Amino acid sequence: MDLARVLDAFETEAEALGPGVARLPEAAWNRPTRCSPWSARELLGHVCVVLDWVPDMIEGQAPEIPEVSATEYYRPDRRFSTATNAARIELGRDRAARHRSGAELVADFTQTWRKAQGLCRKEPERRVVRTRHGDAMLLADFMLTRVFEVAVHGVDLADALEREAWLTSPAGDLLLELLAGPDTGGMTELGWSRARFLRKITGREPLEPEESSQIARLGTTWLTLG
Repeated sequence: MDLARVLDAFETEAEALGPGVARLPEAAWNRPTRCSPWSARELLGHVCVVLDWVPDMIEGQAPEIPEVSATEYYRPDRRFSTATNAARIELGRDRAARHRSGAELVADFTQTWRKAQGLCRKEPERRVVRTRHGDAMLLADFMLTRVFEVAVHGVDLADALEREAWLTSPAGDLLLELLAGPDTGGMTELGWSRARFLRKITGREPLEPEESSQIARLGTTWLTLG
């Protein structure tokens, strides 16, 4: 995956999420999300946490070769254990609790993604990083997982707030390729929007039997998610 393309998509999607949740009444931040037990506030706190890993990874020693792809990053091991999921929930809650208002949290998100983006823009195309789980990955592949996090949780936030999803074309197209491969004609035949594709493929919206058959024929990659 081309690093510049991934970073362009990351920036476009992050720039859409900020305004998507800006100027919300404070009560709206307490709405439940499908990512139980997080509220909207805590879910955005989680997004801040997973973007805040990027600077430490870039500052760390670069492994010689990548060993894990973007899809392999979401594999069923200790990273999705009960203990790890519990820690993930608390980190999201703690990050949200730092802020007195939703506006402060949005400002934190904006500062966090811009810092990560600025550092990534300075890195070479084939830069390898080591994730907090110990994976050696191309920076492009790891940042593709950050596009996934921002985009999918952006859809979760939009749904919780009863708003139309602001999922951008650059992010939606990248994730379509990630999960369904470069030949995406089959998805076009399904007539899904990019947002609905993400809901379906991540288990956020049930698949009808005929949809399951069509997706199976596409060779879709299923990710393990917390």
